[in-house]
Amino acid sequence: MRALVLTPKFQRAFRKFVKRNADLQQRIEATLQQMEADIFAPTLGTHKLSGKLDGLQSCTCGYDCRIVFSIEQDAEANSEVIVLLDIGTHDEVY
Repeated sequence: MRALVLTPKFQRAFRKFVKRNADLQQRIEATLQQMEADIFAPTLGTHKLSGKLDGLQSCTCGYDCRIVFSIEQDAEANSEVIVLLDIGTHDEVY
């Protein structure tokens, strides 16, 4: 199980996104819990990105909702963490 690390940019984007789509909040929170349990679960559709987002990964949390993140090594805890970078529609995050 990897811990989630929320960046300030992700937190701002999350608040803005949920304000427009209040009904998505529960689905996003469920997706975040699933990411913690198994980031490569088939329902998340986790995939690597290329181009200007090369080195990052993305997963889906509904029809038109994407979460961009990276998996990094936490030296202090000696474990991997999931750093959440951005959330929004396909066009917003790519």
